[in-house]
Amino acid sequence: MGLIHTVRSVARFSSPAMSRTSRRLSRVANIDDLRTLAKRRLPGGIFDYIDGGAEDEQTLRANSDSFQNWTFVPRVLRDVSLIDTSTTFLGQSLPLPLMLSPTGFSRIADSQGELSVARVAAEHHLPYCLSTLSTRSIEEVAAVSQGPKWFQVYVWRDKHMLRDMLQRAADYRYDAIMLTVDTAVLGKRERDVRRGFTLPPTLGVRTILDGLTHPRWLLDFLTHESITFSNVAQSSSFPKGTAVTLSDFISEQFDPGLSWSDIQWFRDNWSGPIILKGIQSVADAKIATDNGVDAIAVSNHGGRQLDGSPATISLIAPIADALGGTTPIICDGGIRRGSDIVKALALGADICSIGRPYLYGLGAAKQEGVHKAIEILHSELIRTMSLIGVSSLSHIDSSYVHHVSQT
Repeated sequence: MGLIHTVRSVARFSSPAMSRTSRRLSRVANIDDLRTLAKRRLPGGIFDYIDGGAEDEQTLRANSDSFQNWTFVPRVLRDVSLIDTSTTFLGQSLPLPLMLSPTGFSRIADSQGELSVARVAAEHHLPYCLSTLSTRSIEEVAAVSQGPKWFQVYVWRDKHMLRDMLQRAADYRYDAIMLTVDTAVLGKRERDVRRGFTLPPTLGVRTILDGLTHPRWLLDFLTHESITFSNVAQSSSFPKGTAVTLSDFISEQFDPGLSWSDIQWFRDNWSGPIILKGIQSVADAKIATDNGVDAIAVSNHGGRQLDGSPATISLIAPIADALGGTTPIICDGGIRRGSDIVKALALGADICSIGRPYLYGLGAAKQEGVHKAIEILHSELIRTMSLIGVSSLSHIDSSYVHHVSQT
């Protein structure tokens, strides 16, 4: 009894996790751990679609790596007993400066897809932006989420279809639209070419073998309804067709003739805020402001369009300085740590957005994995603020970061 008493006095025994998913997530320390789990659970082609970028993936890597060009300048003996991570964006109060970016075809990671992501975003009271190319529709997402919802749109050739989707978004009380403007043509994602991966997935021998080595994913995929581009398929202006014909239709819709004049069309057909996603220069940020957009997302499409475009974080300070606070800024791309969020805010962003981090969570552990991704970033944000000596987001400015040259 003496030995047992001694052991109990210096050691604590953990309670067994109730589920396999909980046990798996209990060992996840950061977003990269979620990525590792997702890579293990998902077929190779599916993982590469989520994880990959355009061509040599220089911009994909730079988006995350360039945060390391900035170090912190911590201040000490500050009262950080209470940390406030809340902010306001486009009139909405947010518990942390984060929104969930639009990502297409999310159901390839998990059958619930966008519904899981929307539920988690709503529970955390964060904006979730539904993609035009989502695999759950405007209506389906609205049915599971009472939280802030945005709708992402492209400048497509078929304005009747766009008008129909905008009206549906308005009818179901989406708060804003995010107009993506960096897709005059689609980037070349070479991982997908090497894998023979297409959207929707084609069932060749390689695809089937890849699925058989990931039986949990395959069972989930096979026991649920087929995947399609739901928003397009449910549009009243689109003749009903298969996912394959939808894919062909969508490929034809991206318009290389898009220009600044197209913004007025969206203003005429949407009464709420318009966020312009895809700004990659100071000059275009100024033009966007002159065109009266309500916010801009500094973004290179997660490194999936033009390889060699600048890392997002490198643009935040120059654009923020040029705009002088006239237009809210979203930092979109490369966020993997709560400390990255702090750096982006210090350089002039108002909020940040994530795409791959929540998809890694979805692929690793379904809806629970998405929760884990948000919780990781939130806890890291609080810890970073405490360690640099700020108790409120409003106190974060450029004095807390220092640029270092990489050799």
